[in-house]
Amino acid sequence: MLSPHSAHAMTEVTLDQVAALHATPYGTLPPASPMPSRRPMSLPRLQEMRTRGEKITMLTAYDATFAAVADAAGVESILIGDSLGMVCQGLSSTVGVSLETMRYHTESVTRGLNRSQATAWVIADLPFGSYHESKEQAIRSASVLMQAGAHMVKLEGGGWTTETVHFLVERGIPVCAHLGLTPQTVHALGGYRVQGKTEASAELLRRHSHELQDAGASMLVLEMVPQQIATELTNELLHCATIGIGAGNGTAGQVLVLHDMLGLNLGKMPKFVRNFMTDAGSVRGAIEAYVAAVKNGNFPDNTVHAW
Repeated sequence: MLSPHSAHAMTEVTLDQVAALHATPYGTLPPASPMPSRRPMSLPRLQEMRTRGEKITMLTAYDATFAAVADAAGVESILIGDSLGMVCQGLSSTVGVSLETMRYHTESVTRGLNRSQATAWVIADLPFGSYHESKEQAIRSASVLMQAGAHMVKLEGGGWTTETVHFLVERGIPVCAHLGLTPQTVHALGGYRVQGKTEASAELLRRHSHELQDAGASMLVLEMVPQQIATELTNELLHCATIGIGAGNGTAGQVLVLHDMLGLNLGKMPKFVRNFMTDAGSVRGAIEAYVAAVKNGNFPDNTVHAW
C-alpha cells in the first residue's frame, strides 16, 4: 500500500507527464483548464448586471491566445469583430471581410476559450453582405457563426434591419445591434464621423434603438454618438444593454478594439481610446486595468474620450 507521500509524488509525476505530452515550442495554451473563477456569462446574467448598474466589459479578440487571456482577466464579453479586417488583414475598412474569415476567427477564439476558463459571452460580427439580401440569407450566415462557437451575432444599422433582428431572435439566435457610426457603411456616412449630432439624426437614432429593442435585440453597440444621447438611450432601453465605444460613460458597458487599448495601432489612435499598456507591464495586466477602470467609472472620461 502506498503512503500518502508516495501517492502525492506519483500524482505530481503523472501531471508532469501529461503536460509534457502536450508541450510545444510555441508557447501555446495549457492542456488542462484551471477551475473557472466565475460562472459562465449568459444573457440573463448580462441583463442582471445591466439592471443592478454593474458595467459590462467587452473587448475584441481574434485568436485563441488573446481570447483566453481576456477571459482570465475578467472580460465579460468577447467580440470577434469584423475590425479584424483592418487589424489583422491590413484592409482600409471592414467591407472586405468575408463570412468564411469570420467563421475561421470565431472558431479560433472559441477553441482558446474552451482550453482556458470558457466563461466569457462570445459575439461574432455578421460581415458586410452576409445579411443584407434577405432574412433567409441572414439566418444562413448567423448559423455559420453560431456553429463556429458564437453565442450571439452582431449586425449593423437600423430601420431595415429590424425585421431581420426579429426573424433571428424568433428562431433562437441572440442579436446585438449596432448604431451610430457603422463601419460597414462608412463610405455612405462620409467617413469616420460622430453620428447623432443634429436634432433629426438624434431622433432617428432614438427611434431605431427602440425599434431594435422591440424586435428582440438584447445588446446595442453605440459607436461615436454624443454621450448625452447615449446616456438617455441607456435609461430608456430597459431590456437592451447599451455598449458604448466613443459614446461616454453613461452606457451599460464599454467595448474597445483589443489592439487599440494595448497601444498597437497602424494609424492614428481614435479619441475614445486609452492605452492601458502604459503602466500595466503585461497584456493581462492591461486588460485587468481596463476591466477595473470600466467597472469603477474611470473609463471612459467624458472630458477626454467622448463628444
